[in-house]
Amino acid sequence: MATSHLPPSFSSMAMIFSFFVLLLLLENAAGETRHYTFNIHYHNVTRLCHTRTILSVNRQFPGPRLVAREGDRVIVKVVNHIANNVSIHWHGIRQLTTGWADGPSYITQCPIQTNQSYIYNFTITGQRGTLLWHAHISWLRATIYGPIIILPKRNESYPFEKPHKEVTIMFGEWFNADPEAVISQALQTGAGPNVSDAYTINGLPGLLYNCSSKDTYKLKVKPGKTYLLRLINAALNDELFFSIANHTITVVEGDAIYTKPFETDKLLITPGQTTNVLLKTKPEFLNASFLMAARPYFAGQGTFDNSTTVGILEYEHPSHHKSSKNLTLLQPTLPPINATEFVANFTGKLRSLANVKFPANVPKTADKKFFFTVGLGTSPCPKNTTCQGPNNSSKFAASVNNVSFALPSVAILQAYYFGQSNGVYTTDFPTQPLTPFNYTGTAPNNTNVINGTRTVVLPFNTSVELVMQDTSILGAESHPLHLHGYNFFVVGQGFGNFDPNKDPANFNLVDPMERNTAGVPSGGWLAIRFFADNPGVWFMHCHLDVHSSWGLKMAWIVLDGPQPNQKLQPPPSDLPQC
Repeated sequence: MATSHLPPSFSSMAMIFSFFVLLLLLENAAGETRHYTFNIHYHNVTRLCHTRTILSVNRQFPGPRLVAREGDRVIVKVVNHIANNVSIHWHGIRQLTTGWADGPSYITQCPIQTNQSYIYNFTITGQRGTLLWHAHISWLRATIYGPIIILPKRNESYPFEKPHKEVTIMFGEWFNADPEAVISQALQTGAGPNVSDAYTINGLPGLLYNCSSKDTYKLKVKPGKTYLLRLINAALNDELFFSIANHTITVVEGDAIYTKPFETDKLLITPGQTTNVLLKTKPEFLNASFLMAARPYFAGQGTFDNSTTVGILEYEHPSHHKSSKNLTLLQPTLPPINATEFVANFTGKLRSLANVKFPANVPKTADKKFFFTVGLGTSPCPKNTTCQGPNNSSKFAASVNNVSFALPSVAILQAYYFGQSNGVYTTDFPTQPLTPFNYTGTAPNNTNVINGTRTVVLPFNTSVELVMQDTSILGAESHPLHLHGYNFFVVGQGFGNFDPNKDPANFNLVDPMERNTAGVPSGGWLAIRFFADNPGVWFMHCHLDVHSSWGLKMAWIVLDGPQPNQKLQPPPSDLPQC
């Protein structure tokens, strides 16, 4: 029997080659490390013929893109050059065991003080798509925000047609006044805060506003191509409808989770949400430009910024067309301001892919069930003063299960980790309303909230079902609730009062939408489920900042699991002090 002997040099070369292949595979699996520096500066910006000093990252407005791949480690050094305390939240990033990098001030960290810095260090595990980063203290996120773009791992493709080009479209809200002065005055007087002066697309208000024809975002496209639009709502206080004149779009992702594709000509996006859509352009050049418009959805009582931001979708001309001056400008039709039915129909169409590659691991049963009311309320005026709330003896407030959350003066995660909870927080957050009432009917006589820093403690990997019920106290209203550190499955939603005997029978446990921010319907309820598989302290709050400022927020404490990779990592050495 013949045997072949390779020369020693060849076999050692083969070993070296296979070693390098293995290294490449490991590197691909582990991902790269990406370094960013975010300098928080003052920065003069002019909009609506009004110049003011804003706070921004690297003097960019909106802020810089943070780009990474699934599996990458991200290290962001944030340096504070302004007088305000600041922290940055990486909205939608799971932060598995790295709660110290989540960013909400007084929840997972003390804020970064003037001339101080903090390094946010986290790994993007099992996520790909569009998210956002923003300041997470008071109303600083009005101008401190930017996109997070997570590309699939190398050699992985999208589960939809490869786009010709990818475009980020960030919605924002512009105030001529300093937003910090706006909220501080409102909290002092007890009134609703003054509303914004414009909405923006990529920082620009658009030509429908006073002296803003030059401050209009333009998207130039080629005929017969597919574009991936990454839509992000970074507005402070407003859910937005969006539409492009004479075009349909295909929704393919929400909150960095792929969806079953569906076509629509208009959509809703709440603050904190992202939506990726495919735009197929017309096959040939048309003698027209098309407005892309966004305006608010608002079903509550009180004032709001009832204006419209627009950008222009412009087709690139064939060479013999030089001028775009005479193009017809076509406008889209947006739903009415209070189109609650459209909102329910649209959100009902969102479904997870729920296939082998992208499964929907929704809890089929729940170890713990919670029922939270979310809505507005009142706080009594300080003695011997008058206020400008619902009446002159009260201030506007907001709550979860009638508890209006008070931010502590040190970070809850620090207090929890070092066993120093005394005087910082309690663990007695009510699992259901303390006084049941007809939530969407006539409001109770006493609408005062109770104040406290209360939390819920969950053992590791508990399967949780949470029903959030809007109330009609001071008017029913939609509330986009954001849960930090988690995605959750939206298993049900409906109008009126949740019926625990009938409604669960209709829960979708097959392909529910998975996301990090979801709207509790105006005058209705939302049911979500998730596994508490990420140890730490996790903030949950309304992403309308006015409601969050009034106290519509709470925190979950998830205990460590038994395995080393199921435990909260120790705090970094540069963790800011209060």
